[in-house]
Amino acid sequence: MALPPSTDTTNDAFVREVDEEYRRDQLVTLWQKYGKIAAGVVIGGLALFAAYLLWQNFNDGKAGKQGEQFDAAMKADNLDDLRKLATDGGPGYRALSKFAQADVLLARNDTKGAIALYAEIAGDTKLAQPFRDRAIVQQTATEYDSLKPQTVIDRLGALAKPDSAWFGTAGEMVAIAYLNMGKRKEAGALFNQIAQAPDGTVPDSIRQRAVQQAGVLGVYANDQSTEDKKPK
Repeated sequence: MALPPSTDTTNDAFVREVDEEYRRDQLVTLWQKYGKIAAGVVIGGLALFAAYLLWQNFNDGKAGKQGEQFDAAMKADNLDDLRKLATDGGPGYRALSKFAQADVLLARNDTKGAIALYAEIAGDTKLAQPFRDRAIVQQTATEYDSLKPQTVIDRLGALAKPDSAWFGTAGEMVAIAYLNMGKRKEAGALFNQIAQAPDGTVPDSIRQRAVQQAGVLGVYANDQSTEDKKPK
């Protein structure tokens, strides 16, 4: 499954460009430029969760065979085989196969097809909630530019909270939606919450942007990850 690039060079260039955007006070454009990269930061954690779920089923010979089929189809970007697994596989493979299909479609610039797959996963009540949450986050990130701000808030409001595994990514999207609605107070408060999140719970790139955005909006926000590392 293809993931966004994460080399040090890419990250350094990314941070420099973000800093330049802040100096020009163009906060609302940040998500349009960088949001999809931010959404990708936490995909690795969900992939580990998925691997755990699948490992639990590996004592079943059928599950083991499906794992081999999924691995082969994913490496070959074979949409036909992935579609078959999405139909015939167990719940875990059904979700993973659809995510993999969406990745292939995005790589082929079929955004509409990828969005439809994310919507299918998010609406599948037979799937584990973490799969559905990841799908709604990725669906929203993929079509963010075409959504009304209130739609973003309605979709992601429950995930834009400190106790959510998606707090950083969903919170940033909701905060930008607040800005687009002219609700600077709500946006500043949410950016401040992201900045103050315990170390390790929010990707560093999102936390750094939250600190700077909160400051521009007149909210004093310490980077909690930095605070935690200060000598006592």
